[in-house]
Amino acid sequence: MADDKEFTEGLEDVVAGKSAICDVNGKDGKLIYSGYDIHDLAQHTTFEEVVYLLWNGRLPNRDELTELNAQLDANRAIPAEALELIKRFPKTATPMDALRTAVSLLGFYDPDHGDESIEANRRKAIRVTAQIGTIVAALDRLRKGEEPLEPKAGLGTAGNFLYLLSGVEPNATATKALDVALVLHADHELNASTFAARVTVATLTDLYSGVTSAVGTLAGPLHGGANINVMHLLEKIGTPDKAEAVVSGMLAEGKKIPGIGHRVYRALDPRAVSLREMSKQLAEATGETKWFEMSEKVQEAADAALAAKGKTTLKANVDFYSASVYHVLGIPTDLFTPVFAVSRIAGWTAHILEQYGNNRLIRPRAIYIGPRDLTVVPIDQR
Repeated sequence: MADDKEFTEGLEDVVAGKSAICDVNGKDGKLIYSGYDIHDLAQHTTFEEVVYLLWNGRLPNRDELTELNAQLDANRAIPAEALELIKRFPKTATPMDALRTAVSLLGFYDPDHGDESIEANRRKAIRVTAQIGTIVAALDRLRKGEEPLEPKAGLGTAGNFLYLLSGVEPNATATKALDVALVLHADHELNASTFAARVTVATLTDLYSGVTSAVGTLAGPLHGGANINVMHLLEKIGTPDKAEAVVSGMLAEGKKIPGIGHRVYRALDPRAVSLREMSKQLAEATGETKWFEMSEKVQEAADAALAAKGKTTLKANVDFYSASVYHVLGIPTDLFTPVFAVSRIAGWTAHILEQYGNNRLIRPRAIYIGPRDLTVVPIDQR
């Protein structure tokens, strides 16, 4: 191969494929799932409707949604054999380490194990989508010395997850807040974890291997952990009146403000708009307002500090307000990234199914920068 191959650090803006699932318009700050603007979906659909949309390229009618909800309810329970092994995970395992291994375990016990037909892979997609939230909640209860709970039919993905964490059925406000967050995180084109899943299954390995690759990729702090860092920042600030001093100090030291700015979006991350509203509504409903108020002050302080230096201000991304939403919902901070997976499983499986449908092995090239024309020196002379 010629040495004049083009190279872009981090593959930024390199087109790696075609997809009908998601369109990210960073310049204009728009996010589209299969033709629908994310704001329209967040306001007027449920997570389950979005799952159907991503898998099928269209929204379901009432009968189709009823059928999907029934299938998800029927498959939310973790296979007993897998649960017994999950109970033996080391207590020192991080939630994402445990989730990665648990997802891999599910492949052993899937009734369609070994069947790679389109129909079997769609059934696998339903099972892993249904079970991933159950696993995350079970991992949290097990580390606290509590037994995992059985899922309840009719609560939906968001309601079931909150119930399985606490043992208390959530109210409508809490369920809606998490459901909106799940919709907003469901897909984001060829982000690192989704690309990892597609690369994996492009070898024609199984769906669970693809999802395991995605979970492992999401675990990295440059991908799925940003809202955890946002929460740590808010806890460090403590009260809204201290936000300006903390943020100014961080920027003066050349530190980045977690949850502010995005690799793709040059305008406002459209997902942050809906999550900001959810954060505000939860704050008002619960009376726990300081987290939302601090988030607002952090954004204002970041804008002011950057503007004073003549720099372009950076706006909040999806992780910024999801931190306060999840915290007020009672979700432990180190579960924020696993909750991301509970949502993004919709996009991962959609992309895996799409890759299977029109597959070609993904095999890029590299520009070699090492030495040439070396000769081997006998080992005793080295």
